[in-house]
Amino acid sequence: MQTALKRLVTELTALGIRKNGVLLVHSSLRSLGKIDNVAETLIRALIAVLGEDGTLLLPALSFATVGEWQPHFNQLSTPSCIGALPEYFRQRDGTIRSIHPTHSVCGIGKYAQEILHSHQHDQTPCGLNSPFHRLRRYNAQVLFIGCGLKPNTSMHAIEELSEPPYLYGEIVEYEITDVKGHVFTMAVRSHHFKGWVQRYDRLGQLLDNHTCHIGKVLDAQCHLIEVDAMWQVAHEKLKRDPLFFVDKDSQDA
Repeated sequence: MQTALKRLVTELTALGIRKNGVLLVHSSLRSLGKIDNVAETLIRALIAVLGEDGTLLLPALSFATVGEWQPHFNQLSTPSCIGALPEYFRQRDGTIRSIHPTHSVCGIGKYAQEILHSHQHDQTPCGLNSPFHRLRRYNAQVLFIGCGLKPNTSMHAIEELSEPPYLYGEIVEYEITDVKGHVFTMAVRSHHFKGWVQRYDRLGQLLDNHTCHIGKVLDAQCHLIEVDAMWQVAHEKLKRDPLFFVDKDSQDA
């Protein structure tokens, strides 16, 4: 574990993660190769690279298990549906979680509480109070480990500014239970995408090597994106071409 940890720290640092910065991570653990205790090793490496004043965030989305068919979200126990690392991080000691039935985010570090605390005040998945929207205030970065640029939840926050025609579905009323056991309701306008395929990998066409750093970390091809640049180029592109980041779903044709 120690050898892998040291190599991870070296290679993640070389990729360009800012010390004492704010970092949101999307990942495929399998892409890193065979490592003992891979989830904990990677989390420790990311914490080491970020430093003691850094902030580490991972999406903890639950849209596959919470919806109009099952409108109950528990901040403490509802699992994430987007992979092994987010679910491990969600349950790790010290991790806190934003309150949102389908698009919550987990975090640790200096600014985690500031970034996560008001998500429950949004009426959409990635609105003005969401961590995805707030990232821009913190000169943040988004890291993609072995998963390409497609699973980029932050793009939904940018889409919500211009509301392209594929974005929204019905309003769903959820019952929320927070970590203290308080129960309340949230009415949330859901994201839709029916008949469309997300193509956030096209963001790579709009960024240069100063705003999208590409490199290997162990066996994984990684992308590290500057959030402010992502917002600028993606928002401008959506204003000119609302369908740039989607394709028609051929299965619905």
